[in-house]
Amino acid sequence: MYKLLDDAVQTALALKPLVANSNHCDIVITPPFTSLKTVADRLEGSNVNVAGQDCSTQNEVGAHTGEVTPGMLKDVGCSYVIIAHSERRQFYSETDESANRKLKAAINAGLSPIFCIGEVLSEREAGSAEDVVETQLNAGLEGLTVADMERIIVAYEPVWAIGTGKTATPEQAQEMHGYIRQKVSEIHGKTVAESLRVLYGGSVKPDNISDLMAQPDVDGALVGGASLEAESFAKIVNYK
Repeated sequence: MYKLLDDAVQTALALKPLVANSNHCDIVITPPFTSLKTVADRLEGSNVNVAGQDCSTQNEVGAHTGEVTPGMLKDVGCSYVIIAHSERRQFYSETDESANRKLKAAINAGLSPIFCIGEVLSEREAGSAEDVVETQLNAGLEGLTVADMERIIVAYEPVWAIGTGKTATPEQAQEMHGYIRQKVSEIHGKTVAESLRVLYGGSVKPDNISDLMAQPDVDGALVGGASLEAESFAKIVNYK
């Protein structure tokens, strides 16, 4: 919940030339709903894509005041949507079941969902981090086909490392990313698991991105606070 319209547009326009030659990865930014259309229009033809921060569980229009369908996001220029971010789970009653419905609705609308999973500090300290992640993963991906999985991006968020200044060590990130890939392999097969992109999210900054990306199962980053300034985010994109 950052940036009014003008600030969002100016940040996007400042980012655009800084990453214009960054062909080694896909670049996605997620402005607030109120800025999506304007930002997407200003970025048209560039290599910077736009995503919604959340969406409804369904695509049918109707009496659901305050909701935004995946189709509406697609209509204003989005290619992606974040689903089940830890803050939605923690503060806005997101469940594994609602996340599953959102994933299906987003795929049906032609969006690529960025599906977030991850444990809180008490769960990690209790030694149940893998169990929590496995439950979220299994429930969130329930009923999805191999073709659906080609659209899915998984983002692992150790909730205890979001906005706290703490970061999972590269080894901790790799351990969980490898576990996620193993579990996806058990559900959908090795080919799907190997092609799945698994992002790390949790206090990602320009000074730790290289170490994180050096891990074999870390395919990208879900960036929070460090994405609020174009220069900082561009340094992460262009970490090599």
